[in-house]
This record gives sequence, C-alpha cells and structure tokens, in this order.
Amino acid sequence: MIQRFLEQKIIEKLDTGKAILLIGPRQVGKTTLIQSLLKNKAHLFLNGDDPSVRNLLNQPNTEELKSILGRHTIVFIDEAQRIENIGITLKLITDQFKTVQLLVSGSSAFELNDKINEPLTGRKWEFALYPTAWEELEQHLGFVKAQQQLELRLLYGMYPDVINNPGSEIEILTQLTNSYLYKDLLAFGGIRKPEVLEKLVKALALQIGAEVSYNELAQLIGVDKNTISSYINLLIQGCIIFKLPSYSNNLRNAIKTNQKIYFYDTGIRNRVIGNFNPIEERSDKGALWENFLISERFKKKAYHQSLASSYFWRTKQQKEIDYVEEQSGQISGFEFKWNPNAKLKNSKTFTETYNAAVKFVHRENFRSFLMP
Repeated sequence: MIQRFLEQKIIEKLDTGKAILLIGPRQVGKTTLIQSLLKNKAHLFLNGDDPSVRNLLNQPNTEELKSILGRHTIVFIDEAQRIENIGITLKLITDQFKTVQLLVSGSSAFELNDKINEPLTGRKWEFALYPTAWEELEQHLGFVKAQQQLELRLLYGMYPDVINNPGSEIEILTQLTNSYLYKDLLAFGGIRKPEVLEKLVKALALQIGAEVSYNELAQLIGVDKNTISSYINLLIQGCIIFKLPSYSNNLRNAIKTNQKIYFYDTGIRNRVIGNFNPIEERSDKGALWENFLISERFKKKAYHQSLASSYFWRTKQQKEIDYVEEQSGQISGFEFKWNPNAKLKNSKTFTETYNAAVKFVHRENFRSFLMP
C-alpha cells in the first residue's frame, strides 16, 4: 500500500467531535486509506453501494439509528453519495451520538457537497484525496526508483492501482476510463448526451497547455456554448479536469479572461486520446510535461494547505509564462521544458512589471518544484 499524506492529517482529527469526510475521484484510494486507519480498531462498516444499507440510512429516526449503530464508537460509511438524504442522517449521528466517530467517503465531490455541506456545517473535517502525489511516490519507492519512473508516470499517471501493477497500466486505465470516469457525472449530473461529454473530454485532452475557447469547443462538438460550460463545470466537480486562469494585474495588455484546462492525471488524459507512445517520440511531450507538473503542484498545494493562487500569464503580444503563483503579494513565475538544455525565453516584461523571478523547471531539477 502506498502511504498517503492525508493519513496523519486524518489521524490528528479523530475524536475531536466532528465527522471526517474524505472526497475525491473514484479509485484514488479513499476506501483503502480509511480501512488502513481502522485496521486494528473495532468499527461498523456501511457500504452505500449495498441497497440494504441505502434503505437503512435513508431518513432513519434516532431510535432506528441507535439500533443500526449498536455499541460501535467508530462508524465508516463508504460511497455515501449513493444514499438519499445522507446529509441529514450524518447530522443526526453527529448531534445525537456524541461518542461515535463518523468517517465518510464518497467519490462524487459535487454530489456529496450538495447533500452534505449545509447539514454538516461546523460538524465536519473535510479532506480531498487525489491520485498519488509525487511526494507519496518518492516516499513509497525511494528517491532513485521514483526518478527512474518519471517517464512512466507521465505516460501512465499516478493512480495507485496503476503504480502498483506494472505491465497492466493500459488495461487498468482503460477500465478506469470506461467504468469510472463518467459514472458519477452521468448518474448525478443530469447529462443527457454522454457522447457529447466523451467528445468534449477528448477535445480538452488534445489541447492541454493551450488556451480554451468555449465558442470553439461548441462549434467543434456541435452543441451550444452553455452546454460546453455546464459539462466542463461537471468535469471539474468530478475531479477529472481543473482550470488555470490567466493573471492580469497591473498590465493593460495582459490577457485577462482566458483560461487553460488540465487533467488531474496524465494517464487518464493519454488513455482518452489513445496515445502511450514513449516520451521522446511524442509531439505533445511539452504539453504533457506541463500538465504533469501543474497537477502535481496542485496536489502539493492542497495537501500542505498552501494559500498560493495559481495562474498562467500571456500578453496580446504572445509573451507568456507557463505558470504563476501569487502569495501574500509575492509573485513567482515558472517556465517548463522537458529538455534541460532548452533555451529559456524569459519574459523581461513579466519580470519588470511584477518584480518577479522566473524559474526554469526541467526533468533534471523538477523535484524541488514538487517537494515541500
């Protein structure tokens, strides 16, 4: 088992009188993480995939809950998004059974948030789990082996099952993409045209690292702009993609409204476009490297509770910085190149306008960008 960074964070919140909520995309290891925490502890396990469990936890009263919970002081509810009215049930357990430590996991962030946020306001610690972070991989494999796997991780991504089953990566990613990628979106997102969703995901996968135009996507796929916007928001809530907005402070000719879209996992992205060619044979290796670094930086920020805001920067004159962070008024710029001998086109305009240095991140020095 790959030890997850959140494990210790969750342990610290046990027995503090609040429910612990773990959300994230399917197959990132949520159930495995909580079961590891509870390995030597007596607990009640309730699986939301089980119809009988769903019936039990759909609007039970206090006496019914007392019968369900029995004498258990630790209760783990998995796949909670499958249970109707789960937010009210969790609130009732938290308020009425003070000796019970409640742990809840769910695969659909948007569905869980809709059902749980309001009832559990002030009653929960919420954590988000993502595919394995580079810090976790290095801790699991050691520095040397992790470095040796860099190209494999760009190709096949960071899902735990993918890392733990070398030789079966494409098969696992195919199953992930076909069985899990859209499951929650189709079930809970009100999507009536799954074929449009699949076309959109492929179109986004083919233009990572480029600025995204909803109008162009709408014309390409043959739907209206509002549908594109709605589906992209669902893909974001489902933890498949995320946005990177443009940075525009203090410069009149900076692009202000554009955005880029990246995938949380490069393996999923490569499976969507059906391309697992070696890095050196790929025309998209620069964009793939950029996606990998930004998604891993995103995990680092999330797990270490960084307050830095993330952007890209480009002017109307096509001067560009791949990645920008702002924290407490301090601006940092980063340019990504797979080849350490590539020429860095540092932007004098960016440096002078924001009094910010631009760092060059390549395959031989990337570790400092991803490690705390």
